[in-house]
Amino acid sequence: MVLFDDEETSSPGSEDTSTLKKGFFSGNKHSDSGADSRLEKRAQRDAVKLDRLTIFAQQLSSMLQAGLPLSHALETITAEMDDKVFKLILTRVKENIFSGSSFSDALRKYPNAFPSLFYNMVEAGEVSGALPDAMVTVSNYFEASLKLTKKFKSALTYPIAIVSMSFLLVSGLMIWVVPVFGEMFSGFGARLPWLTQALIDVSQFMKNHVVIIVGGTVSVVIGLKKLFKSPSGAKFLDATMCHVPLFGTLIKKTNIARFCRTYSVLLSSGVPILKAIDICTNVADSFYLSIACTSIKKGIQEGQQLSTLMEGIAYFPRIVCNMTKAGEQAGNVEGMIRNVAVLYENDVNNIVSAMTSLLEPFIICFLGVVIGVIVIAMFLPIFQLSSLVG
Repeated sequence: MVLFDDEETSSPGSEDTSTLKKGFFSGNKHSDSGADSRLEKRAQRDAVKLDRLTIFAQQLSSMLQAGLPLSHALETITAEMDDKVFKLILTRVKENIFSGSSFSDALRKYPNAFPSLFYNMVEAGEVSGALPDAMVTVSNYFEASLKLTKKFKSALTYPIAIVSMSFLLVSGLMIWVVPVFGEMFSGFGARLPWLTQALIDVSQFMKNHVVIIVGGTVSVVIGLKKLFKSPSGAKFLDATMCHVPLFGTLIKKTNIARFCRTYSVLLSSGVPILKAIDICTNVADSFYLSIACTSIKKGIQEGQQLSTLMEGIAYFPRIVCNMTKAGEQAGNVEGMIRNVAVLYENDVNNIVSAMTSLLEPFIICFLGVVIGVIVIAMFLPIFQLSSLVG
């Protein structure tokens, strides 16, 4: 059916109407192509969130285990995907597979979306002819990583939220409430206590320089983010955080659990040891753990055992070295390292629970002391005035 035909229109305004219609649809084409271009750029640039990647791995592994062909499984998941960028990535992956590429090669074209662990384990599954089993392993790995990440973030979210709310509350008191008392006290004509005068001076400074304080805070945060992304900044941050009470232990145990989980999963999937170490280096969020992985890779290339190399690195606790050595002697390194990962993941859960119960009273006490000092400073002149009148 022809929707717009110039020969069929003979009314005086038909030519203009046709022109408008053509312009309207050509404008839509240009806007659609621009949107597609932006999506393509985001598909090459953006990283897929861990929770979405976990759901994708779970869905794909379930369909492959049920006997569905890979192309059919990808088509079903893509059709139900609500994330436009991830949907485009899966569409391109499916097109590459139809063009003759392997699944792992198609995933490898989007390194920001899919971590190296993902497509290396898929490749190992393709080589061994057990892709469904490999996807089950990937799904379980991402699920465990997601739980560990959520536990770690939950340990940081609560104190950060309380401290932020406390900072906003105290700032509000200093900028809007304390100046009212300051104007009232200035009418007394008497010398104020040093605590009250100091608080009023700080309040006036904050009120008169709000823009400078906010701008300076934002600049410092942005500068610190850029600094900590550099090698020297990452080294300093890692060294500092490792010595912070509770948080240092939590960070170190989280990193070791992630390393052991990744290494055991890769070995059990048939990924070569050196490639597994490379992937662990990329997965590690710790500067010192990355250096340790580089040292381990060099030692393995020289023919040394993993447990011997770990014993020479202070980052790995003695229990990790001993369990790794026991696994080497039993011929089940990946199984023993998996047990280490489970052990440290349970430790992380216990530390998070302990931190939540311990930090809450400390933060409440600190907030109470700060607000108490402000209240006492504001009422000291009133108490002195009352005593003089009495």
